[in-house]
Amino acid sequence: MIIATLLMMFPTQVTTQDWVRRLAYVDRPDKVVQAAIEDEPITYTKDIAPILQDNCQICHRPGSVAPMSFIDFRDVRRYARRIKDQVSRRLMPPYHLDTGVGIQEVKDDWRLSDEEIETIVEWVDAGTPEGDPADLPKPIEWVDEQRWQQEDNLGPPDHVIKTLPFDVPSEGGDLWWRPVVPTNLTTERWIRAMEVRPSAPAGRQVVHHANPKLLRKDESGEYRPMGNLSEYAMGKIGEIVPSDAARLIKPDDQIEWDTHYYPMGFEVEDDQIELGIWFYPEEYEPEFEQNLRLYPLQGDILLEPGGTAMTQGFYRWDHPVRIDSYQPHGHVHLHGMSIQAVYPNGRTELLSMVTDFDARWHHSYIFEDDVAPLLPEGTVIVMTGWYDNTADNPLTDSEMFYTRGSRTVDEMSHAWIAVTHLTEEGYEKIVEERKSKIVS
Repeated sequence: MIIATLLMMFPTQVTTQDWVRRLAYVDRPDKVVQAAIEDEPITYTKDIAPILQDNCQICHRPGSVAPMSFIDFRDVRRYARRIKDQVSRRLMPPYHLDTGVGIQEVKDDWRLSDEEIETIVEWVDAGTPEGDPADLPKPIEWVDEQRWQQEDNLGPPDHVIKTLPFDVPSEGGDLWWRPVVPTNLTTERWIRAMEVRPSAPAGRQVVHHANPKLLRKDESGEYRPMGNLSEYAMGKIGEIVPSDAARLIKPDDQIEWDTHYYPMGFEVEDDQIELGIWFYPEEYEPEFEQNLRLYPLQGDILLEPGGTAMTQGFYRWDHPVRIDSYQPHGHVHLHGMSIQAVYPNGRTELLSMVTDFDARWHHSYIFEDDVAPLLPEGTVIVMTGWYDNTADNPLTDSEMFYTRGSRTVDEMSHAWIAVTHLTEEGYEKIVEERKSKIVS
């Protein structure tokens, strides 16, 4: 973190490649000069356009969510120095998992590689040369229709559950809508993945969050909450369950939608939010069950003008678990949140750290299967959140007071964590499987 901070304070003007050349020049000037002559210059058509296609144009194109397009060279050149600033500070793409601390292997990682960042920086510093048009990659034919974000990998969802229609006015304060709807299933199914999808384009602008809660009948016939199937906030993709675990949904279950709307200056009539569900095959039987729930961080959030705050939360299970995903949640004042494990033997481990949290882009950081934290019985997780109401925070009016609450202008402090619940035998089995993979 210290190194990353220093790099942000003093932007890199001399690249690693430059230093290698300069150091080599001391001993072998003839070879370095020859290498410099043979090096091909970085150009937009050959080097930059492919990076933008793979990482940026999904948002930065006409009709999408970003305010500027990166389809054409002239548009990219116009914003070149801003692009350099944003990518070198790792603010874009908007994926805020810290680099270099905690578990780095996550699914659907949006972050640029160090090489890609260095390429963009060198290109801008070289004056943004265009290059040969023949080197341009084939343009992507973007589809602007409403699509599920996981559809490319999983196909269309097997089942969709919608909210009841709701009218969002153009003006006013926060609105909450909590309809209860049936699942409309005919058989029990094990869930593989989920995604909440607001309507487009209007719904994506007025939906603050949408959380489908699973309700199930108990022995007395009363419906009881079973936890969340998923959680939606701006920017989030969805939930992916590891291949050895699943979540069960039954035909007579119900879904209670905890939905938070905020008017944005235009009316949205009969708005409906959808929950897409992908199932395992009917014959599938999982080894373990997984659930998703909110883990609160305690403590007052009293943000005075120009002030800061910190909250913490602690949790311990009475059985072994695997943490499959971690998602900080707050509003515009949340600056960072970490999750740390304190093991029964006293060893501590930083599992995940998000320093530059941005409430406009929520991410569920889903750990790769072989690195998802395995916590033996008795492990304590420690969650810490930091809040910023100073002039350094561009999203707040730092001359106002803010406190904990549910409104958009208030603050929140919790994490969404997906947990696979293990037996002792299951825990030991996964430990041995990971050891065997390391040996092989």
